[in-house]
Amino acid sequence: MTKYTFKQKDFKVFSVEGLENRMQALDEQVRPQLNALGERYSNYLTEQTGDTFYYHVAKHARRTVNPPKDTWVAFATNQRGYKMLPHFQIGLFESQLFIMFGVMHENKNKGHMADFLNKNIHLLESLPSDYSLCFDHYNIDKSPIDSLSQEDLKHHIKRLKDVKKAEFFVARTLDPKSEVLNSDKSFTAYLDETFNELIKFYS
Repeated sequence: MTKYTFKQKDFKVFSVEGLENRMQALDEQVRPQLNALGERYSNYLTEQTGDTFYYHVAKHARRTVNPPKDTWVAFATNQRGYKMLPHFQIGLFESQLFIMFGVMHENKNKGHMADFLNKNIHLLESLPSDYSLCFDHYNIDKSPIDSLSQEDLKHHIKRLKDVKKAEFFVARTLDPKSEVLNSDKSFTAYLDETFNELIKFYS
């Protein structure tokens, strides 16, 4: 029996109609893995960075009508929340699993990340070809880094600093049918590899 990975049927919870029914499906099929991943990778990130990380599984508590189209576990150095800090995420849409590191627009110090990226743009350019950038965490669409010029990267970094609502995440994604998800062993190895790349952007 697997503990961490997601089966194709787990991604189908986002096609369940109605808020209450979808939340029940998330609770039964997806949250156990998110909690297990939260425990494993909060410890992992703490060991790798020397900072104490806490995990936060999405509750979707503010929703009263529209069911969520994605869900996630986030990792940050604040026990009470993560949106105001640079943070890591593991999450799912119906057609995508994502692993990300970056900042949301709620982060009042996101200019610090922009400054870091400007000074270390080579870190973005040297990422493997299956990494992408996400500029809106609500949106499934992501831009492959190898499709962006250095001028494109600088534009998005500048926007992160200058535009209040701007966000910036370095991401890696999997298709629900990926063989990586066939076992906990292959999935956690993939996550370890991904976090080792994303940690380079944590400062």
